[in-house]
Amino acid sequence: MKRWYLKFVAVVLLGSVGSCSLNDDDGVNFHYEALQILSVEVPESFSLQQIYTIKVNMLRPDDCTLIEGFDVTKSDLTVRNVIAVGAVLDKPDCKTVNQEVQDTFQFKVIYDEPYLFRFYTGEDANGEAQYLEIEVPVDQ
Repeated sequence: MKRWYLKFVAVVLLGSVGSCSLNDDDGVNFHYEALQILSVEVPESFSLQQIYTIKVNMLRPDDCTLIEGFDVTKSDLTVRNVIAVGAVLDKPDCKTVNQEVQDTFQFKVIYDEPYLFRFYTGEDANGEAQYLEIEVPVDQ
């Protein structure tokens, strides 16, 4: 009787596991896009080895776009390119909101030279990337 019960339980478990399939996944339902940065709040100057909060105002174009964070890349010793990143849900019924939202990121000053921040603001009519450039000196 015990063997029959164990076989029955094994068949039931295998049957229920087989009915769940990972192949039913429709795939990725979002993609990432650069968002337009509208304005930025940075200190007038930095102090070496200090951490600062940089405030960024950006445009959320529709209700399918979620703020994901920032991509901050170093293009030279003290030059930082900053792109606001949005996760855009792939839905057919997105509503335009053109909402200004604010997010922040932390920045640590590790060099004693002025920092140049290049914040991505979108593309011009020719498809060329445009930037808001802000230089912040480092106190000695």
